[in-house]
This record gives sequence, structure tokens and C-alpha cells, in this order.
Amino acid sequence: MEIDLNHVVSSELEKNGGGGNGGCLSSSNSSCSSNSSTSPASSSIYKELWYACAGPLTSLPKKGNVVVYFPQGHLEQSASHSPFPPMEVTSFDLHPQILCKVMGAQLLANKDNDEVYTKLALLPLLELEVINLKGKEHEELGLDEGGVTPNKTPHMFCKTLTASDTSTHGGFSVPRRAAEDCFPPLDYKQQRPSQELVARDLHGVEWKFRHIYRGQPRRHLLTTGWSIFVSQKNLVSGDAVLFLRGESGELRLGIRRAVRPRNGLPDSILANQNYRNILSIVANAVSTKSSFHVSYSPRASHADFVVPYQKYITSITNQIPIGTRFKTKFDVDDSSERRCSGVVTGIRALDPYRWPNSKWRCLTVRWDEDGSSDHHEQVSPWEIDPSVSLPPLSIQSSPRLKKLRTPPNNPISGTNFPLNSCFL
Repeated sequence: MEIDLNHVVSSELEKNGGGGNGGCLSSSNSSCSSNSSTSPASSSIYKELWYACAGPLTSLPKKGNVVVYFPQGHLEQSASHSPFPPMEVTSFDLHPQILCKVMGAQLLANKDNDEVYTKLALLPLLELEVINLKGKEHEELGLDEGGVTPNKTPHMFCKTLTASDTSTHGGFSVPRRAAEDCFPPLDYKQQRPSQELVARDLHGVEWKFRHIYRGQPRRHLLTTGWSIFVSQKNLVSGDAVLFLRGESGELRLGIRRAVRPRNGLPDSILANQNYRNILSIVANAVSTKSSFHVSYSPRASHADFVVPYQKYITSITNQIPIGTRFKTKFDVDDSSERRCSGVVTGIRALDPYRWPNSKWRCLTVRWDEDGSSDHHEQVSPWEIDPSVSLPPLSIQSSPRLKKLRTPPNNPISGTNFPLNSCFL
């Protein structure tokens, strides 16, 4: 089941109405209740919560933006959930990168596990249409390199749960500074200062907790209602819980699970995500000049297959020779960023037979850190930042390089292949 949050996000995203009421797993539970009513004042904090759960590096296009869609990347996401034999994958004569205009964007949340995902409506464009569009403001069309990212709310904290936080006999220990910033002020004149908190999750479900200041030394705790929340959300040690407070004082809470989803999409969507369905729908949209939909989870691996147009163009027109040192950012589960560096060791198409000249993961790289399971040996040009502060590396003299293929030693450049050439 999917919950459409589109009715509570700002006007930056398409409003299609329709939404789902959140619900408790147990109707007899008094610590949570369904409440889907929202006001314009609360729309911003909902969007903040969605982005906080998605991760600090998440950036989405908005309606009207021009983007580049990669069917190869879409298939990669689908295969992570339900692997299919690579030899059976045909390209349906699709170009490996397809120019599109964003016709709609939705922020959604998976009811089963609270993972956030997005649904985009994309309309294929001819390259000539993009050239004609360039007379308009770049910001209006999203031709700059960025996407939609919300302003960071100052009233938010994220805490990774400990074993005691998830114990059925304990409570949630809140850092004092976080409690004083996000929660309503307690009356410290009381012998045991306490209050009831009401926080709403991404589905509009209200959760009630007892906030108390006690112990020796004294500390802030969420007690009554917390164990029910942990149980119904299936939280374990290592998961993270986020609390956000809006300017009007309303509380929101979200979850970032320690184990990243392989896909993160609801079963209703995954059931139709096999390679033939995906590619045939896109091929039909290209031939009929109609829109098609893609859904992806920003926390799942390999999800960045819809890229802002200018970001793509910049990445393929800048020369990246073999031996180029680069830096990149990775989203980690404590809501911070981790910077990593590496070197480009080869340039070749990931699948030259079905997707010739594709820029998807066309750079073979070696990371400076050993044993990084979340790093891929092939990345896309727009994922890295070639750094002038790091000296070029001589591949031949590197002792850590193992059995490199020897691709053509010429820099990557996008100036010699047209986008959507099959349409022209």
C-alpha cells in the first residue's frame, strides 16, 4: 500500500490530491491514531520530514524540469529486487539516455516499512525541443545542475537507537539539547517534570508519548507509548528515529532504517517491475510522445537514473582521462555525509552490446578505501567530482591495481553522440 503525500507538499511539486489515511496495526491501540487532515502551514514540515528520511544528498526534479532518463539504470534498480537473466534483456531499440520533461512529481512513503520513494511522470523530448526551450530561464526549466532540496529545519534531531532504546521495558533516551530544541518546554519546577507529546509520521498517523525528565543523573525519556511505537514499526538497534518541529510547534517523526532497502518500493509496484514491462512502457511512450511513470527509492542503491539535464551535460563535456583523481559524497545512515576519493582506471560502456555509447556507469574506478562494499567499480560521470587538488595518478605504477581491462585511452566526452538520436 502506498501513501500519497502530494497533498501536503509545497507548490513546488504537482498536486494531484488523493491521499491515504494512516492506520495503526492494532485498532485497540490508544497511543496512535489516524489523522490525515493537514493545513498549508504543515506542508513544509512534511516535505522536510520526507527529505530527512530520504537522506541529506537527495535532490529531486520538480514539475517542468528537463532531465535525462536512463533505462539501463531503471533496469538495474528492478533487478536488485527480482533478478532476471541479463541475456534476456533487449533494449527495444531505446536510446541509452532519453531526454524528458517532468510532468509531475510525488513524494510517497511505503506503508509497510516507512521507506520513502518518489514517483515521476516523464514526457520524452526530442533534442531539438530542448534547444528551443533554452530561450527560457534555466531556473524555470531546471536546466541548472541542482534539483529541489528543502531548506534545513533548525529544529530537528536524529538519533540512532541503542539496545536500551528498543527494549520493551525501557524508553527512548533523548539528548538534553535535542529535547530542549524540539520538544515543548517542560516545567522544571515540578518534582517529576513530564508532559504528553503528540507526533505525526509520514502517513499522518499520530503517536502519543510520555515525555519525562527523571533519573540520576536526570535525563529526558519518552516512556508510555514508546514501546508500542517500536513494536509496530519493527524498530531494532541501529535504526534511526528523526523528530522535527515546525514553526507552529507541530511535531513530526520519521524513520531511517539501518539496513538500506534493496529497492524500497511497495509490492504493488514491484510486481510490475520486470525488464519487459519497464522497457515496453518507455518504448511506447517514446513512439506515441506520451508520458510514462518511474518510481524509485532514494535510499536504495543505484537509484539515480533520472539526472538533471545540465548536470548530465556538464559531466560528459568535461574531459575525464584515465588517471583522473576524483572525490564524491556518500549518504550514510547517521544523516551526515561521507566524502570518498578514488581514481579513474578505465572508460568503457557497461553493456556495449545492448546499450552502446551509454554513459551509465561508463567509468571504471578504484577507491582509495579498501573493503568498501557500498562502492561500485563502475560509476557514472555525474556521480564524481574531478578534483584539481589531487594529483593525477600513474595507473601503470600503482601497486594496488588488479587485472585492469585495457580500454581505449581517450577521455570521455559527450560531444560526439546525440541524445535521443533514434527519434530524429
